[in-house]
This record gives sequence, structure tokens and C-alpha cells, in this order.
Amino acid sequence: MSAPYLLIDAGNSRVKWALVQADGTQTHSGAFAHGGQLVKGTGDPLQSRHEPDWSALPSPGSAWLSNVAGEAVARRIDAFIDRHWPALARTTIRSAAQQCGVTNAYTTPSQLGSDRWAGMIGAHAAFPGEPLLIATFGTATTLEALTADGVFVGGLIAPGWSLMMRSLGEHTAQLPTLDATAARGLLADEPSTAKRAAWFATDTPRSLSSGCALAQIGLIERMWRDLQEEWQLPVRLVAGGGAAAELVQALGVPYTRHDSLVLAGLALIAAQASANPPTDADPA
Repeated sequence: MSAPYLLIDAGNSRVKWALVQADGTQTHSGAFAHGGQLVKGTGDPLQSRHEPDWSALPSPGSAWLSNVAGEAVARRIDAFIDRHWPALARTTIRSAAQQCGVTNAYTTPSQLGSDRWAGMIGAHAAFPGEPLLIATFGTATTLEALTADGVFVGGLIAPGWSLMMRSLGEHTAQLPTLDATAARGLLADEPSTAKRAAWFATDTPRSLSSGCALAQIGLIERMWRDLQEEWQLPVRLVAGGGAAAELVQALGVPYTRHDSLVLAGLALIAAQASANPPTDADPA
């Protein structure tokens, strides 16, 4: 059996990873938060309790990364890989005009975030032949509209639930500063969407968390309905991301949860590249 791929999805809040065989079988996975102190003068981060212990893993054949968190995070991940597999070949993906059955209609295809690109590739493979609206509830809330034949027609980016709450707290004098962790318990007691009037809260923290949650949901439902009306087809809403567990409870339209679209897309990109390696005649 060939060596597995190490897949890494570095988002703005945390890093998700998986070890996947060439046939797509996932054998190990995990996540860790950004952070960790740097060893002074070296730029090498100390291992923190947030980082996975890869010491018992089988050696991967290559690493495939999507990183939207910046150069400092890239250096941290490189250093962590080097502590385990210093010679491991690694590729940080970029969005392309066409890849793995998905066509990118962005005016400048390379400017699309690599996480959004890999996520669409993963979604198109998971739900082949279906029109899709992909909603990712992360630091930012993103939407991607994907036709049944894999054409990405465009998307939207909005502040995420936690970012929206934090911004209100930081820029108003009398509102608390909440994030998703602090607000989770506040939403847990909310009634089902069948009793929508009960979302009107009777204290400030719940008013803040519910208002920001419903602002997210209103955007998703509006675009889902508009897309179905424009395409005159049923559109599958696929929801994922770190805040999805809390927010989807407020959705009033059907949806499918999928929390590993980026990793799934990375696996497909890695497999395609391995099946079609560049030759000396290929352009650099």
C-alpha cells in the first residue's frame, strides 16, 4: 500500500488535519488551535497541548496544505512537520481555473481562498450532479454557489457569528463582548424554529447572541431561496464550519451537514496530482 497523504486545513481559528490513503480512506484525524510560544531566536514554536501528537503515525508520503491563516501559521506548521518528518514533500495548494471537475468563475481564479476552492471540490465529489449552496460558518461566513456540472458561479463573504458578536462588544459602550464559546450556552436554551417569536430575548447576552445568529441564518436562507428561484432546480444546502453546530438549529430550510469538505477536497487534489505527476516538459 502506498504511503498516505497528510492533509492540513489551516483556517483562521484552528488547524484541522487528516491522514488519508490514496483511495480516500481516512485513518487518522484531529484539530488544534493556533497559538504556542516561539523558542526565542529560532522561530520554532514550542509544542503545546493544542497540537496533535503525530509520533505514532505512519510516515506520510507527502503533505498537502490549504492555509488562509498567513505566513506565521505556515512557518509554525512547517516547523511542526519538520520535527516529525523533516524531508517530507509538501504542497500548499492555490485556487486554479479548473481542477478535479470544478470550474472557477472568479474574475481572477487565483484570488479565491484555497479553503473555499478545496471545499467546493470536496462538495462536488460528495454530491455529484447536484446544484449546491455551500455555507461555511467560521471566522467568516462564506457562501459558494456551485452548479450541477461543477461550475462555481460566485459567492459571498460575511463576518462570522463570533466575529459579529465580538465587533458589537468592542464598538459599543454597553454591550458585552461575546464569542462563540461564551454564547453557545445562550443559544442552547433557545426554542425550536417553529416558535420563532420566542427568539426575542429578555436579557442582553441572549439578545446579542440570538440576533447575530439569526443575521447569519437570514443571509443563508435568502440566498438559498434566491438560487432555487433563479435556477428553477432544487438546491442542496451544505453547511459546515466551527460554528455550524449552534447555528444550523435556527435554519428554517433543509440542509446537509458536512464538516470535512476542505480535507476531502485536498485528498482529491493530492490523488489527481499523484496520478498525473509533472514531467520535465511541463511548464514551471
